[in-house]
Amino acid sequence: MAATAASGLQMATARPCISSSRGMVKAGAAILGANSKGVSWAKLASGSHISSTLPFERTLMSSSVKLNKVVTRAMSESSENKPVSGLPIDLRGKRAFIAGVADDNGYGWAIAKSLAASGAEILVGTWVPALNIFETSLRRGKFDESRLLPDGSLMEITKVYPLDAVFDNPEDVPEDVKANKRYAGSSKWTVQEVAESVKQDYGSIDILVHSLANGPEVTKPLLETSRKGYLAAISASSYSYVSLLRHFIPLMNPGGSSISLTYIASERIIPGYGGGMSSAKAALESDTRVLAFEAGRKNRIRVNTISAGPLRSRAAKAIGFIDTMIEYSLANAPLQKELSADEVGNVAAFLASPLASAVTGTVMYVDNGLNVMGVGVDSPVFKDLNIPTDKHQG
Repeated sequence: MAATAASGLQMATARPCISSSRGMVKAGAAILGANSKGVSWAKLASGSHISSTLPFERTLMSSSVKLNKVVTRAMSESSENKPVSGLPIDLRGKRAFIAGVADDNGYGWAIAKSLAASGAEILVGTWVPALNIFETSLRRGKFDESRLLPDGSLMEITKVYPLDAVFDNPEDVPEDVKANKRYAGSSKWTVQEVAESVKQDYGSIDILVHSLANGPEVTKPLLETSRKGYLAAISASSYSYVSLLRHFIPLMNPGGSSISLTYIASERIIPGYGGGMSSAKAALESDTRVLAFEAGRKNRIRVNTISAGPLRSRAAKAIGFIDTMIEYSLANAPLQKELSADEVGNVAAFLASPLASAVTGTVMYVDNGLNVMGVGVDSPVFKDLNIPTDKHQG
């Protein structure tokens, strides 16, 4: 089963509105350049992460005139020579590779935007079967409004690489996958090959983001999950991160940062989030701690993971209860507001920046505080407790 772009009980999205951009596409890789300023997912997805059957993702809403949400201060080219006040996130001169971007409504996309807004150069890895439609959409300007950055410029994706993180090297790819028409026309898409291609093209990177997963039996309770389905979830959703880091570390500059996306189902029971995905997220978090030690000692690379709350996305809708999860969060989280994708993206930008130079091995919760709750305060048993609500909500 192929690993697909993340978005799940986590995911992101971006959505504004602008004019078109110019771009060129080369054999399996799209090189986009944008100089326009605008006014004005089921197998992909998984931020808690799953591909076609995943839960939750969200949308970045932006406007070229005014941003209504918290955004990372743009450090893009247009503001490069301007003095900056305060304590900005400045990633100018840094290069990021984000694995798991296949459209403009996943966490990977939101993270890419925040990194770009902070000045980083963006490279992405896209699941092979989704590559053609993704490149075509980019080329035709369908994502232009989603590419809008806080300073009015458009996010530039320097290059798109075909990627299937379920396979470490060409020898791992079974014949049926090689013959699959969805992989026709693409080459060098295993983890090892992509790392080699990035090294050949750019020499090094500073930031690595893992925003992909797949749980083919995610809708099944654990007791009904097959061995094959369980192991597939582990392979695509957690070991894929180990593999990515293993192959990309030789390319990463000392002091670099690696980030993945996880979900609270790793430590709490979330009915409906099955197929071994909760186990995969638990493994991912455990691996984050071990990798932080190993990569920190050997390569001075920081390793962290973000545990995001429920977000509305196409992938999430495949599961069928995303609205319920969002309503539950609104009723029970300390902060009674809907989580936005840009909030997750901005935390990723912080973790990738020098401002987080002493932060590694952590699970960073970006869920309006829902993870700290021990009970659902919307339960009728608490009706006489006069529990406070957010007076500013709505």
